[in-house]
Amino acid sequence: MLTNTKPSVETRIISRSREILSGTPVFAGTRVPVTTIIDYLAKGHTLDEFLSDFPTVRREQATELLHRIKQLLRDAQI
Repeated sequence: MLTNTKPSVETRIISRSREILSGTPVFAGTRVPVTTIIDYLAKGHTLDEFLSDFPTVRREQATELLHRIKQLLRDAQI
């Protein structure tokens, strides 16, 4: 029996599809580009402000994305 090894929609953080914003990476289940959270934080906004302005993004998605970015930067040893 074959099983689907892709993460479910509930566990994915980022999705990418030509049909959604021409393939721009977005928070899964939304049309919010993942770069938007970086832009918000860089401008001094809080995570709560971002989530308030983009209610389709779940807190878990946002915090997991930030955690993964932190890991990537740590692993890159920049």
